[in-house]
Amino acid sequence: MSTDSIRDRILDATVDVLRRHGPAKTGVVDVARALDMSHSNVYKHFASKSALFDAVAERWLANVMAPLSKITADKKTPAPKRLKAWVRTLAEIKRKKVLDDPELFAVYRSITENAHTVVAAHVKHMHDELAEILRDGVREGAWRVSDPNKTAALILNATSRFHHPAMVALHGAETDLKQMDALSDLLIAGLQS
Repeated sequence: MSTDSIRDRILDATVDVLRRHGPAKTGVVDVARALDMSHSNVYKHFASKSALFDAVAERWLANVMAPLSKITADKKTPAPKRLKAWVRTLAEIKRKKVLDDPELFAVYRSITENAHTVVAAHVKHMHDELAEILRDGVREGAWRVSDPNKTAALILNATSRFHHPAMVALHGAETDLKQMDALSDLLIAGLQS
């Protein structure tokens, strides 16, 4: 069995154990027991419980980013349409993860509270993708943006109510994605002026 498939099995088992017991009561020994392997075998792949939990968070956030990266890379679609689709997709993904499985989301939220480096890398990834779409829009002549990096940060902040997990959890089903679409339209119109 390859190292990657063993790591994936360990991560899958970790998610299952976390779902049952929560982060405070989940240890490397519990994960190893669920896999019927020694805890030293888990430590071959993850140096610590913290590293294991960081890897769970990284994988979760990578699953969030995969569809967004496809939108960013679709250079055939005009930048304004990609920007709106990117923000909408981000909101839909986060909403689904938060509302469809609140117990598992609570676990991920607890894990990410301690995974500052992982979360910072995720936010940077989101920022960089938005900045790329903004630069594409400048090249296409769709808008004038003097600082795509600063504008990307502003867009993330302006739309955070619709995609930040804590805000989605707070507002729950009340979050109206039509309002988010209207905000996206307003932001795009502002970029075009």
